[in-house]
Amino acid sequence: MLRHLSIRDFVIVAALDLEFDSGFTVFSGETGAGKSILIDALALTLGARADAGVVRAGESRADITAEFDAPPHVAAWLEEQALTNSDAENGVILRRVVDSGGRSRAFINGTPATLAQLRDIGERLVDIHGQHAHQLLMRPDAQRELFDTHAGLLELAARVTRAWRDARDARFAVQTAQAREREQQLERERLAWQLAELDKLAPQPGEWEEVSAEHTRLSNSANLIEGVQGALVALSESDDAMISGLNSIVSKLRDLAEVDGALGDALAALEPAAIQLQEAAYSLSHYAQRLELDPNRLAQVEKRLDALHSASRKFRLQPEALPAEHASRRQQLALLDAASDLDALRAAADKANEAYLVEARQLSAARAGAAQALGAAVTQGMQELSMAGGSFEVALVPLGGNSGNGEPVGGAHGLEQIEFRVAGHAGVPLRPLAKIASGGELARISLALAVIASAASPTPTLIFDEVDTGIGGGVAEVVGRLLHQLGQARQVLCVTHLPQVAARGDHHFQVAKAGDGNGGTVSAVTALDRTSRVEEVARMLGGLEITATTRRHAKEMLAA
Repeated sequence: MLRHLSIRDFVIVAALDLEFDSGFTVFSGETGAGKSILIDALALTLGARADAGVVRAGESRADITAEFDAPPHVAAWLEEQALTNSDAENGVILRRVVDSGGRSRAFINGTPATLAQLRDIGERLVDIHGQHAHQLLMRPDAQRELFDTHAGLLELAARVTRAWRDARDARFAVQTAQAREREQQLERERLAWQLAELDKLAPQPGEWEEVSAEHTRLSNSANLIEGVQGALVALSESDDAMISGLNSIVSKLRDLAEVDGALGDALAALEPAAIQLQEAAYSLSHYAQRLELDPNRLAQVEKRLDALHSASRKFRLQPEALPAEHASRRQQLALLDAASDLDALRAAADKANEAYLVEARQLSAARAGAAQALGAAVTQGMQELSMAGGSFEVALVPLGGNSGNGEPVGGAHGLEQIEFRVAGHAGVPLRPLAKIASGGELARISLALAVIASAASPTPTLIFDEVDTGIGGGVAEVVGRLLHQLGQARQVLCVTHLPQVAARGDHHFQVAKAGDGNGGTVSAVTALDRTSRVEEVARMLGGLEITATTRRHAKEMLAA
């Protein structure tokens, strides 16, 4: 639940700190005092959009902080997002700062967060029913969302939407292939010709480097043979060969070192040199045995180089890139063949459509059961809200479609449209909610839906922002009782102008405007005790002039 709300320089609120308890809490006050501003401030910490207009005039920024208890599913989310609160056990602190330029920053437990994260956790903590909720209910998409939320079908509905998009994309692939069949045929012929050219050449990875190196070696064979033979003669085959001379010197020094050990260092340096010269001679000899003039091989290598070079010019790329290009053209042709395989595309579209229908039929079955339950619950609620004999129905109106041509039956949200239908009293046929003429009836039905839907929601804190607009009298007493009952299991906050609702609150805050000492206006909030509650309820009953009668009536309402 919401524990604490701190507001600084928000609209007409200069500084405000409120502590909250469980149960049913009401906010009351004169029109324009700033009751709904408190809800707007809290909504910012839950990820609502903000602009520079929320900053109090003359101030640099607005700063709102809300502290909540964190139920297990919220604690698990915080752990997953690495946003746990080390300072408060089982708690979560949401903060939003908006500067005078309209830029905002968000924090969860002191860590910078995105607005998406605020909205995500906000949906898990608070459910806000705004004062215009009954107007939104006239929209078909709002009716569908409320119904699916109440029935716990949002995840299944999301799967249906994804399956519908997959079926739509598969159908579009068929249509595209049909429209581009001639164009794709020309492209396929071009790729097939290019691939045949490259297949004939068959370039191999690293071949250009290998052939180039071999060509360099073969074209310089004469120079290589001459140089190697000369080196061998100098090393070991001439009368004054280097190896023989060095071996003679080493032999003499070895004898002399026995006479004077000081020659040991020189001998130690020359002996390895003699060995290395011998190794070099062996290596050159083996190389010379493999080296020969081969004009035929040179001609073959030159022909291959020319073929690779010509292909690289034709395809306008470097010779070493030919193998990769060969593989790429083969893959392009395969993809084009697959894309132009209308039979395969049609089969894929049929499969995607069938997958959509499986999910959509499952959603339809779940909706059918939930529709009866919600219809019965709202119908009962209408009896309590002075709509005796009235009834409510959740109609599942089938959508059109033709699966014979690949079109998925239904739409992105299932096989049916959700339509709320209402009969205001006995003997009147059910009509779509959007066609109800009475604003009072619409407000009462909207409130019944809100209370029933909230009772089925796991959200720990429920906020009703003047949802009782358009009702009064005995209906208002019923509304107060319903909200009070709801507050036994949840934390319920309600902004109200009805004394019958305010009197039912477990806690009562009064919102009023006052001067700020500088010619401006600020909003102040006061927690009311027993005596001051009598005065506030009396004001709500009698307006500006409070009489003994209105006070007595207020006491009776609070006592009840």
